[in-house]
Amino acid sequence: MFPLKDAHLGAHTFFASALPHDVCGSNGLPLTPNSIRILGRFQILKTVIHPRLCQYVDISRGKHGKVEAEECDPSLVGTHPLVLHIAYQVLEGLEYMNKHGMVHRALGLRNILLDRLGSVKLAKFGLYHMTDHGEDVDFPIGYPSYLAPEVIAQGFVHSNDPTYSEKPPPSSPKVDVWSLGMILFELCVGRRLLQNIEISEKLKFILTLGYIDDIVTVLAEEHGCLELIKELPGSVLNLLKKCLTFLPSKRLTPAELLIDMLFVEIAPLYKPFQKPVGLFSSSLRCMDLNLPEDIGELCKEEEEDCLTERSIDEVYYLWCLAGGDLEKELTNKGIIQSKPPVCTLPNFLLEDGEVFGQGRDRSFLLDDTTVTLSLCQLKNRLKDVSGEAYYPLLEDEQSNLPQSNNTNELTAAVNLPLIIRERDTEYQLHRIILFDRLLKAYPFKKNQIWKEARIDIPPLLRGLTWAALLGIEGDIQAKYDAIDKDTPIPTDRQIEVDIPRCHQYDELLSSPEGHVKFRRVLKAWVVSHPDLVYWQGESISILIFASLAYACMSSFIPKYLYNFFLKDNSHVIQEYLTVFSQMIAFHDPELSNHLNEIGFIPDLYAIPWFLTMFTHVFPLHKIFHLWDTLLLGNSSFPFCIGVAILQQLRDRLLANGFNECILLFSDLPEIDIERCVRESINLFCWTPKSATYRQHAQTPKPPSDNNGFNKSSYFSADYQDLPKTDLVSYC
Repeated sequence: MFPLKDAHLGAHTFFASALPHDVCGSNGLPLTPNSIRILGRFQILKTVIHPRLCQYVDISRGKHGKVEAEECDPSLVGTHPLVLHIAYQVLEGLEYMNKHGMVHRALGLRNILLDRLGSVKLAKFGLYHMTDHGEDVDFPIGYPSYLAPEVIAQGFVHSNDPTYSEKPPPSSPKVDVWSLGMILFELCVGRRLLQNIEISEKLKFILTLGYIDDIVTVLAEEHGCLELIKELPGSVLNLLKKCLTFLPSKRLTPAELLIDMLFVEIAPLYKPFQKPVGLFSSSLRCMDLNLPEDIGELCKEEEEDCLTERSIDEVYYLWCLAGGDLEKELTNKGIIQSKPPVCTLPNFLLEDGEVFGQGRDRSFLLDDTTVTLSLCQLKNRLKDVSGEAYYPLLEDEQSNLPQSNNTNELTAAVNLPLIIRERDTEYQLHRIILFDRLLKAYPFKKNQIWKEARIDIPPLLRGLTWAALLGIEGDIQAKYDAIDKDTPIPTDRQIEVDIPRCHQYDELLSSPEGHVKFRRVLKAWVVSHPDLVYWQGESISILIFASLAYACMSSFIPKYLYNFFLKDNSHVIQEYLTVFSQMIAFHDPELSNHLNEIGFIPDLYAIPWFLTMFTHVFPLHKIFHLWDTLLLGNSSFPFCIGVAILQQLRDRLLANGFNECILLFSDLPEIDIERCVRESINLFCWTPKSATYRQHAQTPKPPSDNNGFNKSSYFSADYQDLPKTDLVSYC
C-alpha cells in the first residue's frame, strides 16, 4: 500500500438486506447472510491499488450492519480550465477498475476527491462490486442526477422480488462515462444539475434526453447557462458530447476515451501507472534512486511526522490498537442509531412467520456520509517514540550474526505474555517497522527474519513472514495461474463437502468468496501433485494461509506432512504414531504406561492432530500462535507439541480410564496455547535427535549457500544437519 502522507482515514456504513428465515440453500443449510457475502467480495478491493483510487483498508461486520474504512482526501473543487485534467485522471481510475472487472456506478461529485497536489482520487468505487451489483442491499447504487439512461430504464429490482425470475445484467463501464459527463458539465457551469425537483422528475427528464440530438445544449438551456457552455473551449465541449451520448452502443468506454485525440496534449503529462512489484515475484525489486544535486537539501531540519510515512494499512492497524473503534466513531456522529427492541416488534405475526404492521426502518437506506477518523489518539500514544525508531538499522558491524533490534525500552515488553505484546501499540509499531524492512530485504535477510520470528511475529505481517519462513521465492502467481483449476476431477466432490466444515465461525472463511478461493487452492495442489491424493481434513491444514496459499501449502506439506497424502499412507501414519508413542514414553514414562494399560493408544486421538497439524484441534486465534513457532521447527517438532498437549491434561488422564479418556478427547478442554508452545520448545531441546528419526521423513536436502542463507539453528535443523553440541547454543 501507499504511505499515508496527507491523506485521512474515513469510514462509512450501510446495511445489507435481510434474507427470509424460511428458505434454505441447495445443500439444505440456511442461506449465507448477505453481510457475509459482502465481506467476502470486499477482500479483492484491498488489492486494487492505484494513484487515482482511494484505498480500501478494512471491513467490519457489526450488530448495526457493516462498516468500511478507506483512505480519503479533501473534496473536489474545480473550474473548467482544469476539466480536461480532471477528466483524464478520473478516466485513468475508471479504466484501472474495468481491468479488474469492476464498475463504479456510484460516481458523483462527492466521490471525486483531490489531494493537496490537485491529483484526483475516486472514493467508494467498490460499493457496486461488493454488493453483487446491488443485489445484497435494499437501496439503489448511484445518485439519481448522475445515473445513466440505461440504468434508469432497467429500474431497481431486488433478487428477492418474486415478480421476476431472471437476474438483470450488471452495468457496463459505459455508465460511468455518462456520470462523468454530468459531473464535468457541473464543473464547467459552476452549478448543480437537476436540483430542487422530485427524484421521479429527475429520472423522467434523463430518459427524455433520448429524443434529443444535442444533449449538452438542452441541459444548458434547462439550467440557464447556455452562454457559459458556448464560451467553453472546443476540446471541453467535444468531451462533454462524447460522454453524454444517450445510446450505450455509441458511447465510448473509459479505455477508449483515454486514447482519444482530446487528450493528445494532456496524456504525456501523466506517467502510466505500474503496480509496485510484490515481495514474491521474478521482477527486480530495487528502486532507481538518484541523489539530488544539492545534497544539503537532504539535511535540512524539518518537522516531520514519521507516522505519515508508514503505509495506510499499518496506520489503521495501529489506530485500532490505540483504542480506535469504527462503530463508536459512527455512533458519535449520529450515523448509527439504536432503537429500543420493543419499537421494532410487528403488530401481527402469522404462524408461518410472516409479519405485518412493522414500519420500514430507514436505517436500511444508504447514509452516504463519510466520517473522518481522528489520528490524535494514536499520535499522542506514539509521541515519545523517537524518529530513529522508524528507521532501524539492520546491520551490526560488531557481530557476524544478526541480533534482535529491540531497543532497551522494549526489552521488558519482550518478557510479557504474547497476547499483551500483540495489543501494545508501541511494541507493535517497532515490530511492524522491523519486519517490514526485513521482508523488503528478503531473501537476503532470511537469517534475521528467523531470529526475530523466534521472539514473536506481528499479526499484521504474519502471512508474509510465514511465507518467508517456508522459503517461498519466485513468481508464485505465474505458477499458480498456469495450473488448470477448472477441469472437473474425481476429488471435486470431496473438496466441496469438506470446505463447509472448516472453521465456519470465521466470517471470511464462511463466505461464498472464501469457499471459492479455498476450493481453487486445494484443487491446484491436487492437480499439481498427481502422485498424492486429497484426504478429508487436508483443507483444514491450509486455511490459515490468507495469502500465498498455494505456494505455502506446496512448501509446508513436504516439510511437515511428507507422504501423508499417498493413496496408501498407512505405513507412514503408523511410523509417525510409533515415534510419537516413543516420545511420550521418553518424556513421561508414568503417563505412557497408564495410557498403554488402558489401551488408549495414539491411533485413537492423534491422527487428526498430525494430519491437520493441530488446525482440527484449536480455533484460529490459537493456531496462529502455535504455527508461529511450528514453522521455526523441523519436521519432528509436531511430536513435541503433541506431548505438551498431553502433559497439560496429565492429571485428568492419569485419573481416568479408557471411556473417560475417549470422552475427554471428543471435546478437548481449554488448552493454554502459550504454555503449550513454551513446553514444546523445552521438550524439543531435551529430546535427542535420534529419538525422532523416521524412515519415511523427507530426504534431507544437500547443504546450499543459496542467497547466503544457512540453517544455523538446532531448533530448525533436520536430523542430519547439525551435531549435538549445537543444543546448548540454540535451545
